[in-house]
Amino acid sequence: MATVQSALVTAWYRGSWWLLFLRPLEFLFRALAALRYGFYRSGVRRAWRAPKPLVVVGNITVGGTGKTPVVIALIEHLQAQGLNPGVVSRGYGATAGIYPHAVTAASTAADCGDEPLLIYQRTACPCVVAPDRVQAVQHLLANFNVDIVVSDDGLQHYALARDMEIAVLDEHRRLGNGFCLPAGPLREPAKRLRRVDYTLYRGSDDPLVGVTYRYQALVNLQSSETVAISPDRLGRDVHAYAAIGQPAQFFDELRNCGFTLDTHVFPDHHRYSYEDFSGTEDKPVIMTEKDAVKCRGLAGDNAWYVKISAQLPSAVKDAVVTLAQSAQPTQSTV
Repeated sequence: MATVQSALVTAWYRGSWWLLFLRPLEFLFRALAALRYGFYRSGVRRAWRAPKPLVVVGNITVGGTGKTPVVIALIEHLQAQGLNPGVVSRGYGATAGIYPHAVTAASTAADCGDEPLLIYQRTACPCVVAPDRVQAVQHLLANFNVDIVVSDDGLQHYALARDMEIAVLDEHRRLGNGFCLPAGPLREPAKRLRRVDYTLYRGSDDPLVGVTYRYQALVNLQSSETVAISPDRLGRDVHAYAAIGQPAQFFDELRNCGFTLDTHVFPDHHRYSYEDFSGTEDKPVIMTEKDAVKCRGLAGDNAWYVKISAQLPSAVKDAVVTLAQSAQPTQSTV
């Protein structure tokens, strides 16, 4: 199944001709998406509005575009301004069984999903997971003192009213072939971006719309020892693990830092096991921070993750702070 998905993604971004045969299904998908949005726009279905400002960080493409590092950067900036943000998430892959689930130090990725756990471990801010984001926000506000709610993904979750929308795209992939599912990678037509407040591009150095990553350090999964991202401490030859949307970018960065890689690629949100690390005792293991929250105790003593920070445009950070400081939400973009 993973091989089929990978082939489809490759076709989307290469513009393969045979995707034209999927256009009838795409037309149906577009019609259903428009109908669903129209229900909320016309008032046939009503979106629930939180009593606190709410920001959605999402995308209109399938696959990883770097939303979670953007969420973490926003949370850290809000905290630096003395504000109390909270996060809600669907919790992809979570199997807690009882929702809403408030993430704690005892939570595992199986309980809440890898991305919410990563957000909580990096920021210590309240984070609530539920398939129904309205329930997640209600639980968050009932149990924690927060000034603003940030939704990790949920751009298409129109049942939840929002005061600001931030869409994140990959600078190189952009919108692929421009088609909606299943003929292309779009969850909604490209014109959806006209309604968002900010569109950011991961990998762009444009100061107005670009999101760049600062690679800070290598951190040992077991001891939390921190070293520079270079072969000086670990040696040049390493095993590189990634279960993310675009692993090639991560591997390229490690190569740029001087490492020679034996790569291990898994589907996004992969649930790791001991067997995944069998035979890796010969050299260090390096992985993403998102992988690391699932691999402590599995990958051995010589396993490390790359700690990164997303650098966001000042205008976006300032706008979110201003929204958090406002007494009331501004307007719904639904």
